[in-house]
Amino acid sequence: MNAVRAVSLGLVSQWQKSRLQLSRVWALSSPYFLHAEERWHARGLLAACVALNLGMVYMMVLLNDWNRVFYDALQNRNAEVFWQQLRVFALLATCFILVAVYRFYLTQLLELRWRAWMTRDYLERWLSNNAFYQLELQSQHSATGTRSGTDNPDQRIQEDVQQFTSDTVGLSLGLLDATVTLLSFVGILWGLSGGFSFELGGEAFNIPGFMVWMALAYALAGSWIGHWIGKSMASLNFAQQRYEADFRHHLMRVREYGEAIALDRGATVERASLQVRFGQVLDNFMRLLRVQKRYTWFNSGYGQAAVVFPMLVASSRYFSGAIQLGELMQISSAFGQVQESLSWFISNYSRLASWQATTLRLTSFQEQMAAIALTPTSPTAPHASDTTLNVLDTAPLTVCLPNGEVLLADTALHVAPGDSVLIRGPSGCGKSTLMRVLAGIWPYASIASEQDVITSPEALVALPAGSMFMPQRPYFPEGSLRQALAYPDAADHYSDDALRQALSDALLPHLMTQLDTESRWTQQLSGGEQQRLAMARVLLKRPRWVFADEATSALDEAGEKVLYEQLLALVRAQGGALVSIAHRPGVAVFHQTQWVFTPAPEGSAQKFVLEVV
Repeated sequence: MNAVRAVSLGLVSQWQKSRLQLSRVWALSSPYFLHAEERWHARGLLAACVALNLGMVYMMVLLNDWNRVFYDALQNRNAEVFWQQLRVFALLATCFILVAVYRFYLTQLLELRWRAWMTRDYLERWLSNNAFYQLELQSQHSATGTRSGTDNPDQRIQEDVQQFTSDTVGLSLGLLDATVTLLSFVGILWGLSGGFSFELGGEAFNIPGFMVWMALAYALAGSWIGHWIGKSMASLNFAQQRYEADFRHHLMRVREYGEAIALDRGATVERASLQVRFGQVLDNFMRLLRVQKRYTWFNSGYGQAAVVFPMLVASSRYFSGAIQLGELMQISSAFGQVQESLSWFISNYSRLASWQATTLRLTSFQEQMAAIALTPTSPTAPHASDTTLNVLDTAPLTVCLPNGEVLLADTALHVAPGDSVLIRGPSGCGKSTLMRVLAGIWPYASIASEQDVITSPEALVALPAGSMFMPQRPYFPEGSLRQALAYPDAADHYSDDALRQALSDALLPHLMTQLDTESRWTQQLSGGEQQRLAMARVLLKRPRWVFADEATSALDEAGEKVLYEQLLALVRAQGGALVSIAHRPGVAVFHQTQWVFTPAPEGSAQKFVLEVV
């Protein structure tokens, strides 16, 4: 009874897992086939693929019947029928090849178009509402201090989407093919196999369609054993994809920070770190390989035994003269088709395990992007329609860190046109975090009231129109210098004279002749040159409000003085204001007001207090 109960519980558990997997696949697949703009093309392609798969099964039925006639002609030494059947075979083979080629082509075309749509959809979600930034924050921090969120979204968009579309189309059509093949050949096999008679306890018994029951028993036994051997493949495949992505991500970081690593003589440390990550790849792969080896032992033996099994079962009828060679070959072919259809699960077990892992990764990725999309719009985002707003006002803000600590509580900020504000404080106190709050990309800010927590976008910060932010480490796209300077606008929005003037004003006259030079500017330019190029971008676009986060930290004092004078002149001419973060005392002279981070009193719920000086 315990064994029966264990088997029953196992079957129930497997059924629940299968239902969960199918629900995930439906959630990922239905948007393309039900709601996408190209859904009718997708349905048409899918219908064509289904029709060609059915056509392939029909060709197999015709070839099965051809086997009987052809081998009977050989046994009877009937040359006329022999040559006639060769002509029939030529026609069947030609049709078979045509169906096979177009089935392959249209299936690949469906996978390609589905992948293209999913990739565009995921890119749209990932790049909307700063989801890429918030997912990265979630992956780095959690309330417990451990990593959470989505790891390696680049892999999910590039690799997992491709694998999911390929496996879903391939496995779905394969299952359809196996089902139709089973329905087509089980009747043939039933009619050909005859009955099996035996005596037990003095009574005679006859089992009709004996070969069908043998095929069913053979496939069920093989499927159960195969699942028992390979049940850990799904989790190992999931882990393998994660370890591979982590290893690739660290390789990219070494390339990105190559100069800093070389200057720090950090090659040995990076080599050790890469070896640890690659060791995880190898260790998990070896565990997966051992499972696959055991599974291959079984699957190979199972497949080879299936070749002779129908011959052994039907041999007694052949040697007794009940059937001829052609009928024996037809029985063998039909048994093979039925057994192969029933064994679809075991034949695709490895692919199913990989498909399950990929589906889980994409589902979690999609759920997290959906959760971010449902979150109220960035709490400090400016109102695109209100181009007249020219003041910075906030309600009493509560700013938290990702781990839940309260950085600032009930802090209201105000900056009027013509003001210049310097944000000061010790390193790591949260100055850049406050700047992110003002920019509208920090998701851990709210208004705390006695009744509740208000997260309405309109209630938090009124950001002036025409604002521009300057991070300490600016970003430049790969391409021409004019594209890097105009980013994120199109380069043709600005004349060559305006671009050269901005470079000259930002103390980069040596780049004025390189507007059409393409390069990786983040790697080619020094830290100071990168900050000056970011300053040239501001001088080119002439915003009313400028928010600078250590934007001149890599410059010499003389260059910093020249650029800050230009910034102040720009915002005053535009009727705006300047808000800066800086440590150097020399920057303070360019600002009228200072917001200073000071430690909160002992026992306070917040870490710092923002004092206005």
